[in-house]
Amino acid sequence: MSIQKQLLSILEELPKHVHLVAVSKTKPNADLKEAYAAGQRIFGENKIQEMTQKWETLPKDIQWHMIGNVQTNKVKYMAPYVSLIHGVDRYKLLKEINKQAAKSDRVIDCLLQMHIAQEDTKFGFNKEELETVVTDLKANPLPHIRIKGLMGMATFTDNQNQIRSEFKTLKQQFDWLQTQHPEANELSMGMSGDYALAIEEGSTMIRVGSKIFGSRNY
Repeated sequence: MSIQKQLLSILEELPKHVHLVAVSKTKPNADLKEAYAAGQRIFGENKIQEMTQKWETLPKDIQWHMIGNVQTNKVKYMAPYVSLIHGVDRYKLLKEINKQAAKSDRVIDCLLQMHIAQEDTKFGFNKEELETVVTDLKANPLPHIRIKGLMGMATFTDNQNQIRSEFKTLKQQFDWLQTQHPEANELSMGMSGDYALAIEEGSTMIRVGSKIFGSRNY
């Protein structure tokens, strides 16, 4: 099935409140253009250098989402244009995003990444660390960032009950964040293999790559 047909079939089944991030990492511009022609405007990348190269050459109405682990020293390259940073997993990174956003006279939207999986390879805050970050931001606001919600990745497993349980945990953390930050309205959870479960558990944003573009080009 073509990229356009795959994309449209996913969009047709999505509730209106759920945003689709087309994960285009490793994919050539031609593939992104095909998805763009079908109406897709949000693309997710996990390497800042690759994302910046695509931003420089593709249409300027694309919203670029950084979905990978972010190195502090690379923030400056995406600060002029990035729409949303999903993987903010430490307070030091928030401060650097704020610093670089100020240089570009921007306010950058961020999601705090939570560690919900039973895997050491995943990054993110735990519940106590989330509460500490929120308290710190209230005491010392960072005017050039905006906390828009949470992001998390479930364990890579076929155990649907485990995945659902982890999504429920993330939704509970998101509900708590909204009591502290009413403007936080995005919950980014769910990928190609588990986004239907994620939507059932309250996701507002799914990150889908291989189901649209096919297997990765590594």
